[in-house]
Amino acid sequence: MFFDLNIKGSSLNNNVKLANEAAKYGWSHINFSYNQNDFKDALDFKDELNEDLSDISFDYTLEIESTNVNEIRKITNKFRNKASCISVVGGDLKINRAVVENIRIDVLSRPYLRRYDSGLNHVLSKEAVRNNVAIELCFKDVLRSYLSHRAKVLSNFADIYELYRKFDFPLVLSSRAESVFDIRTTHDFISFFKQTGLGEDEIAKSFETSKDILEFNKNRDKMILKGVRRVDDEA
Repeated sequence: MFFDLNIKGSSLNNNVKLANEAAKYGWSHINFSYNQNDFKDALDFKDELNEDLSDISFDYTLEIESTNVNEIRKITNKFRNKASCISVVGGDLKINRAVVENIRIDVLSRPYLRRYDSGLNHVLSKEAVRNNVAIELCFKDVLRSYLSHRAKVLSNFADIYELYRKFDFPLVLSSRAESVFDIRTTHDFISFFKQTGLGEDEIAKSFETSKDILEFNKNRDKMILKGVRRVDDEA
């Protein structure tokens, strides 16, 4: 099963094109990501999108873009029950830390963004494990970069892999595709991340992590404590 939790969502017609292309290239499930300004409007045509897609399953990721910790917390609380995945775009160390400390957020996306380092350290890695917050690496950050910038992104990936192997926080790999030209076959996607230093088992585990996030959030409203779910009495 191949899951991509971050394909940039836009209009109904463009989403259909992206989903059909992803299905043709072997993807099992995709999440269209929208920021906090566009997420609510996208919900309005979700049912219509579902009618148009038959070869691939889909859902929505709320991708929060903000440098204000309180705003991130408020947006998360507002949309928690409406999004199958909530991620926050990282890069600012203050934001990176706030996200991995928040159990209601699923993903810290691109902690390395616009940084010279990976944006993670031992302390943040431990918090990601403690609160089950996944770290997301995006293929497009390499696809759309060149020369020294590309080398720095790949170096940041390698640093994150080292922390991942030491602390075993959840890891998510995504395309962050915006057009059909950004989408790759599952074989090419796996080959790329193998070239950056991940093992095949680690890549497979990242797809399982994406699946687990979606499954967990289907039952999030029934969770009393982490790992403890309320079961309705059918007697």
